[in-house]
Amino acid sequence: MDKSSALEYINQMFPTEASLTGVEPLMQKIQSEIRRVDASILAAVRQQSNSGTKAKEELAAATGAVQELMVKIKEIKTKAEQSETMVQEICRDIKKLDCAKKHITTTITALHRLTMLVSAVEQLQVMAAKRQYKEAAAQLEAVNQLCSHFEAYMDVPKITELRDKFRNIKKILKSHVFADFSSLGTGKETEEPNLLQQLSDACLVVDALEPSVREELVKNFCNKELTSYRQIFEGAELAKLDKTERRYAWIRRRLKTNEEIWKIFPQIWHVDYLLCIQFCKITRAQLVDILNNLKEKPEVGTLLLALQRTLEFEEELASKFGGGTEKSRSKESTNDDEEPEEDDEGTEHKRIAEIRNKYQKKDASSDPGAKDKMEKEKQKDLAVPGAGFNFRGIISSCFEAHMTVYVELEEKTLMENLEKLIQEETWETEEGSQTNILSSSMQVFLIIRRSLKRCSALTQSQTLFNLFQVFQRILKAYANRLYNRLPKGGTGIVAAATGTDGQIKTSDKDERMICYIVNTAEYCHKTSGELAENVSNMIDPQFVDKVDMSEVQDEFSAVITKALITLVNGIETKFDAEMLAMTRVPWATLESVGDQSEYVNGISSILSASIPALGSLLSPTYFQFFLDKLAASLGPRFSQNIYKCKSISETGAQQMLLDTQAVKTILLEIPSLGKQTTATTSYSKFVSREMSKAEALLKVILSPVDSVANTYRALLPEGTLSDFQRVLELKGLKKADQQTILEDFNKHAATAANIRHPSVAPSVALPPVPTPASSSAPATASALAASISSASSAPAAAFASALTTPLSAYSREDVLTRAAALGRGAATTGFKRFLALTEAAKDKKDGPFRKLFNS
Repeated sequence: MDKSSALEYINQMFPTEASLTGVEPLMQKIQSEIRRVDASILAAVRQQSNSGTKAKEELAAATGAVQELMVKIKEIKTKAEQSETMVQEICRDIKKLDCAKKHITTTITALHRLTMLVSAVEQLQVMAAKRQYKEAAAQLEAVNQLCSHFEAYMDVPKITELRDKFRNIKKILKSHVFADFSSLGTGKETEEPNLLQQLSDACLVVDALEPSVREELVKNFCNKELTSYRQIFEGAELAKLDKTERRYAWIRRRLKTNEEIWKIFPQIWHVDYLLCIQFCKITRAQLVDILNNLKEKPEVGTLLLALQRTLEFEEELASKFGGGTEKSRSKESTNDDEEPEEDDEGTEHKRIAEIRNKYQKKDASSDPGAKDKMEKEKQKDLAVPGAGFNFRGIISSCFEAHMTVYVELEEKTLMENLEKLIQEETWETEEGSQTNILSSSMQVFLIIRRSLKRCSALTQSQTLFNLFQVFQRILKAYANRLYNRLPKGGTGIVAAATGTDGQIKTSDKDERMICYIVNTAEYCHKTSGELAENVSNMIDPQFVDKVDMSEVQDEFSAVITKALITLVNGIETKFDAEMLAMTRVPWATLESVGDQSEYVNGISSILSASIPALGSLLSPTYFQFFLDKLAASLGPRFSQNIYKCKSISETGAQQMLLDTQAVKTILLEIPSLGKQTTATTSYSKFVSREMSKAEALLKVILSPVDSVANTYRALLPEGTLSDFQRVLELKGLKKADQQTILEDFNKHAATAANIRHPSVAPSVALPPVPTPASSSAPATASALAASISSASSAPAAAFASALTTPLSAYSREDVLTRAAALGRGAATTGFKRFLALTEAAKDKKDGPFRKLFNS
């Protein structure tokens, strides 16, 4: 502790004078502690002194022991050197004797093998001269093994002489064998009974010679066998496509006739296999020439018959030879070796193998690579020339480039069947049918599947892909037939200018037929995709990526869209009389508000007659689309029809508002009427939004004259000046009165445009009505009625009673959405792209419906 710390410590111990009495005991305690520490230090010093002395003594002892060990090691090394010198002197003569023995043994072995080689070569020469093939084959194996031991002595003249002599003998044997085989097939085998046995023995010699000799012999034999085939089928008589089947009959007959003769060949040679390969190559070349030299297109029946017979022949060869795989060949050879009974040829092969193994085993200990050589020799007999050859398609592929006539015939047949099916179509479903699709659609895919089955049995390459393209054209043609069957509207100047179909009149039968067309197009859309998948599974991999039915499916999707739009237009046409009846009602002279009008009952009757049948025939998705389009059409049409009325009194407006609510109720009940309620919520919102325009228009008509502009801006923020002028005309105002209100309306519109306000708020003192852009506080019809009544002295009781329904606050986004929904292309449902594409369904100028899914 430093001084300051010690001082603090003392002050802590003795804070007062009274505590100084404890100084003496503390001092005694400290003295005692000092003595204890001194004693410990002294003991430690003594112990350290003793340890240092002991360590020095131990180090000195260890150093002495190491020096003594070094002396002993040096003595041992000296004695070892002396022992080595002694051993070398003793073994000097023994080493010389050992080397001499090794050289003598090698020399004796070499001389012994040389003697055997000389003897074997002489014997082989005699056997070759006498054409003793069986003995020569065994002797060849022995000489080959003996020659392999003299590779290192090629400079010795005697060895060179023997090798040259052996080479000449092999040439002689080869020439004899080839000469004897040249007589095969000339009829000498019947005159000389021993010829076949002699040739069978000659095969043993060929196996003992180089592998190239066997390949050459088999090749010459196959060429000789096929020489007559070339001559026969290159002539003018048989060099025709309709004679193709006779080619395969010729080779079958040849194989069967020579079956007994060809037994002379070892099975591992696979002469019939190689002969068939050569036959296929020649046949393909000749057929290619025949097809290319045809002056006219081949007759389809002849072409298909030739192709069918070719495929059958290829399949026969593939089954006979197991696909030509080396594995199957080796297995056959193994099974042949396991037969309990062996013929003479098998015995001779076994004898040759025993001789070869005898020399291999004898030299295995001295030659490290002997075992590898033995394995290679075992596998040599199992090797198949041309192993892995695929017979399927080797000949038939040459027909591929000439199958156009077949595809054209298939297309013609399919098109004729399609036209026949369309002519026989009743456009009604069979009684009791659960599918509600036209029978012609199923028949179309049935004939397509038959055509696909016929073609796939012949080819899975380019021709199949070409036929698939034919299927695409047939299905597009069928889609076009469905499209043309739909009821058409007027085609006058108005229709051409507006791009609409005009008035489409449909009966109940027409409506059912349209539903059948929708269901049929849906079935074709799905089945065409399955057809493309089936073709992809069977066609060659190089064409898989090109197999696509998307264009065909687009065609059927367009048919569905057009059919549903036609259905909506047909229902619209039925409303014409009711819309006309609505304009003929004396709205300006009505004296009281009563029950709903007769035209509303007419609308209800039309929907009650059509909707149940449509709901039972259409799927929920398409029925929802139909309802949305119907509401999108009827709602704006009802609103526009109000403008066609000449004049509407306050009582007439109240009656018309009641009729509007009735029409809205009728539209909301359509899903339950069609017994489909999958999308009731979204549809109800859609109908309410569409019919709210008519309600808003009638509420504007009901408003007092001095506040009509403000009410119009509040309820119809997107309304135009011309529409506002038409509202004033409906209220029965004179031209002079209209002019003042219109000028005031224009001033407010200009002011709103200058400040770039989203919409114009009504200038009503009490209570303020939220602007259409405000979404924080919803306005109510009752509040709007109160504000209008306070700003006008006109009677407000009837007007307020008509405005008892809550009115949601309108933002600009809501207004734009509602305006977009009025068009036929508004996407108001989840039915993918249908609603956004319906207008395009009316334009069929660029081919059937192509623009529908490219827009």
